[in-house]
Amino acid sequence: MEYINVSNLTFFYDEEPVLENISYTVNSGEFVTLTGENGAAKSTLIKCTLGLLKPKKGQVTIAKENLQGEKLRIGYIPQQVASFNAGFPSTVLELVASGRYPDHKWFKKLSKKDHLKIKKALESVGMWEFRNRRIGELSGGQKQRISLARVFATDPDLFILDEPTTGMDEVSRGDFYKLLQHQAHVHDKSILMITHDHEDIKAFADRNIHLLRKENSPWRCFHLDQGEKELEN
Repeated sequence: MEYINVSNLTFFYDEEPVLENISYTVNSGEFVTLTGENGAAKSTLIKCTLGLLKPKKGQVTIAKENLQGEKLRIGYIPQQVASFNAGFPSTVLELVASGRYPDHKWFKKLSKKDHLKIKKALESVGMWEFRNRRIGELSGGQKQRISLARVFATDPDLFILDEPTTGMDEVSRGDFYKLLQHQAHVHDKSILMITHDHEDIKAFADRNIHLLRKENSPWRCFHLDQGEKELEN
C-alpha cells in the first residue's frame, strides 16, 4: 500500500529552482533511504512531502489510512531535533511518555500497554538506564536517541527521519538500522530516511532515492538520479 506518492514535484526558493520534476513512492513495509551530496535539497524534499513547504508544481499524496483502515500516524524527526538546553525541566522518561498522550490529552492515565511501549522505545535506543536523568544533563548523541525513542513510543505507521543517527557510534547505528528494518518488514511500517551513511545501510534498506545535481543548469537544481535505485544486499 502506498503511504507516500510524489509526482512531478518542483520547488523554488524565491526565483531559484532547487528541485525539478521529482517523482517517488514509499510503500508500507518498506525501508527507503534518501541520499545526495551536501546541499542537494534532501531536507527540502522531505518538508515538501510533509506539507511544511509548498512546491511550485506537482502533487503530493500521503495516505489517510494505514493497512488496518485506521488514521495514518506519522512520526517525523527533523534534522538536529535534539537541541534541548541544560535547563530543560523534563526527565527522559517524562519526555518519551508524552508521546503516548493522544491529541494533547495530557491528563489521561497511561495504561500498562503505554508503559510497555515507553520502556520498549527507550530500550530500542539503549536509553532505558537513563530514564530518570534530566534531559539537560545528557550529551548531544543521547538527546538524539531519546528524541527517536519518543517517536517510537507514538507507534507511527510512517517514519520520516532526517539524518537521525547524528551522534551515534558505529555499533549504535547498526542496531538502529536493524530496528528500522524490523519495523518495516515485521510490522509493515513505512520508513523514509535521509542519510549520508550509504554504504553501511545497504544491508538493511530496501531502496535508495538519490538526488543528483542537474547538469548544464546555472541553478542549484537537483533531480532524481535515474529514478529509484535498488540497494544491493
